[in-house]
Amino acid sequence: MFPSLPEFLAGGLLQAGLWPLALYLLVMTQITIFTVTLYLHRSQAHRGVDFHPLLAHFFRFWSWLTTSMITREWVAIHRKHHAKCETEEDPHSPMHKGIGKVFWHGVELYREARRDRASIEQYGKGCPDDWIERHLYAPYASLGPTVLLLLNFVLFGFAGVAVWAIQMLWIPFWAAGVVNGLGHWWGYRNFDTADTATNLVPWGVWIGGEELHNNHHAFPSSAKFALRRWEFDIGWAAIRLLSALRLARVLRVAPSLNLRPNIRVPDAETLRALLAHRVQALTDYHRQVLRPALKDEAAAAGARLRALLPRQLRKGLADDGRWLSADARAQLHAWVEARPRIRCLLERRRQLAELLEQRGHDAAERLRRLQAWCEAAEASGVRALQEYAARLRGYALAA
Repeated sequence: MFPSLPEFLAGGLLQAGLWPLALYLLVMTQITIFTVTLYLHRSQAHRGVDFHPLLAHFFRFWSWLTTSMITREWVAIHRKHHAKCETEEDPHSPMHKGIGKVFWHGVELYREARRDRASIEQYGKGCPDDWIERHLYAPYASLGPTVLLLLNFVLFGFAGVAVWAIQMLWIPFWAAGVVNGLGHWWGYRNFDTADTATNLVPWGVWIGGEELHNNHHAFPSSAKFALRRWEFDIGWAAIRLLSALRLARVLRVAPSLNLRPNIRVPDAETLRALLAHRVQALTDYHRQVLRPALKDEAAAAGARLRALLPRQLRKGLADDGRWLSADARAQLHAWVEARPRIRCLLERRRQLAELLEQRGHDAAERLRRLQAWCEAAEASGVRALQEYAARLRGYALAA
């Protein structure tokens, strides 16, 4: 029996209570989160995983229905974020646009980036461009949420309109605000990447694993974001389930690092592993070489570490003060110049980074330079540097 008009307006056809409405909202928003993280992000933007054509098209339809986002535009904006990260050209960098702007007005920044059609053309290659994309999803992007609004109203009445409003805010808040904003402003870092990306929490559940943002920036093409034993990525769990059902095929994951004992001279396997894990190698250098050296400096001065060098400047040592103010950067450089041992260790790190990042050298030349770097580290007389070089020589990619 159909409800009366007042009943229909209040509760739609289903006349659902609060808990069914909450369950509906949770399921719908979780599917939307999975659409963004699994399809738009890991599959289309970074090619870490492929999905069965039917599932891939479902994700496209769901993105159109619940967000009005066009695959090609989302992918292009995200790829540009990686290519221009933490620069003036970054579409949503808190370092340049401010955390308040990115957190509260991330959707406005997304719309602004959409209008840069040259960037969409440059970074959006390889995305779906079939008939339905050209004739429905792209030209009528706003039609999807309109259809969803009508569906919600028919099912739940005016309560469904409130649910629809929350759905429309879900991705702008959690993805554009929290991930793009807080994910470059607050949290912990496993890797000293060349940007400010952080992991918000070690358990990526609520927003599909996107909480592990620093891990993603360290290995962008990896379909798996959890890289430490204590971390969990619900998006990766979903991919594994879909893979078991033959609906997904994993293309890339971050390579695992193996440490071989008693390797006296770096070899080709060392170089391959080092190039794959260069972010890890430079992170380890900071934590295993520079930090002990700072403690030694403090002990020699008879002072506490925070009195010897404020925390902000200590953090600046990880990236040569890139994110410090001009005055703080000058203060850090003056402090380093007055300490030959720290200056020497920073120069060694610069040489290693240049060796790993510089293009144009063949493998044999790179290996020769790596061997020379390890020899110099052994001859330095700095125990932490010698131990680091010994560990570095044993780098290998796990099978």
